[in-house]
Amino acid sequence: MANKITPTKANLIKSKSALNFSLKGFDLLDKKRTVLIQEMMTLTESAKTIEDKIEEKFAEAYEAIKQVSITMGVYNIEEVILAVNKEQDYDIRFKSVMGVEIPEVLYTLKEKINPQYGFYRSNPSLDIAIFKLNEVKYLSYQLAQVETSAYKLSLEIRKTQKRANALDKIQIPKFNKQIKFIEEILEEKEREDFFRLKIVKKKQN
Repeated sequence: MANKITPTKANLIKSKSALNFSLKGFDLLDKKRTVLIQEMMTLTESAKTIEDKIEEKFAEAYEAIKQVSITMGVYNIEEVILAVNKEQDYDIRFKSVMGVEIPEVLYTLKEKINPQYGFYRSNPSLDIAIFKLNEVKYLSYQLAQVETSAYKLSLEIRKTQKRANALDKIQIPKFNKQIKFIEEILEEKEREDFFRLKIVKKKQN
């Protein structure tokens, strides 16, 4: 509260310094919030584009799998697929965006597949289906990266908003009140001193 601070010139300087610091802090937080929101909007648009691509590629993969089922039979497909080794062809590293650590999925996009199954038990339809599913896999990597990044940015935006609000609604008004209170008291004291000085001079004359 403004009335709990001692109205001295030293405290006036401190309050003005604190107000200036808070104003600069609010400005920086506001700029940070703007950058984060822009980045998140870009990621949201990217997510929508990737989701549309995944839906398209899933449809293509589904059609390819139906064709494989017709030409090879479900039982043979299951046996072949169980023989395929699971591969982890990605890695994750983190990069900083305005102080927020967001993930980046690293992978090598393979334009061709290396079959791990015998040709005598399969046909080209299986190769097409696996290629289509690989496309979905790579798109899923991209989507996971974008959605996780957008989520982390949204959390940081909320934190930044809270800090900015605390400065804008609490700290800055508090320092403004302190400054006004101190200035009014000091001005009143100056007027009193001035009148007191005049009275003293009159008595001396």
